[in-house]
Amino acid sequence: MRLLCGVLSCTPYNARPGLIVNVMQDIFRRFAQWTSHLVGTAWSFLIAAGIVLVWALSGPLFGFSNTWQLVINTGTTIVTFLMVFLIQNTQNRDATALHLKLDELLRGVKGARTGLVGLEELSDDELKELHDDFERLAKNRGIRTNGGRPERLANGRVARRGADQATR
Repeated sequence: MRLLCGVLSCTPYNARPGLIVNVMQDIFRRFAQWTSHLVGTAWSFLIAAGIVLVWALSGPLFGFSNTWQLVINTGTTIVTFLMVFLIQNTQNRDATALHLKLDELLRGVKGARTGLVGLEELSDDELKELHDDFERLAKNRGIRTNGGRPERLANGRVARRGADQATR
């Protein structure tokens, strides 16, 4: 067994086909998570704002030339392009983890409709149909809705039909 050292850790692998791809995916996942935590801090924002400030203040020194403008345009375009992939990877992982947790709750609650597990695979039309079903259920139970969201009373409780308007 050999070690393939990645950006953040060393991961053991054998020379089997497909395993190197898994190691690369693991390295990318770790790098994406590390980067998302790093750039999501106030310090990262302050550093980025500082770079823009230094660039703006250097404008008179370079005569506000096309090259001076090209520097910030190129830099921000490259960073934005690369960050899209890192952010998307992190979002995909978060969404998958959230769906798995919700699926587990649906399976564990007695009386829950386990047919809702895997809802993210439905088409937009199927999701709209299911949304309309829940609207009808809420209406049948006497829950007033406001564009699909239950109306809330001042105390945070869901408003029922015939509830006193003064308590809202």
